[in-house]
Amino acid sequence: MTGACQSILIGHEGEISKVAFNPQGMRILTASSDKTARLWDAETGDCLQILEGHTDEIFSCAFNYSGDTLITGSKDNTCRIWKC
Repeated sequence: MTGACQSILIGHEGEISKVAFNPQGMRILTASSDKTARLWDAETGDCLQILEGHTDEIFSCAFNYSGDTLITGSKDNTCRIWKC
């Protein structure tokens, strides 16, 4: 480990409240006050998918054990389940 920055994930338009790696370590999920969650490639830093639909800030996100399903929790009083 060199301590060097590998990637910078750019794209959210609001504060990022939560980040999570998938169980395989190949994807990163971020949740933001911009009402979106984003799925990223952990190696390249590329945004793979923007998850839209919440009407307020997303404050929580997680992968399931196998890494193929996501859940987001929002201040709009809903949780959403997404297939990735």
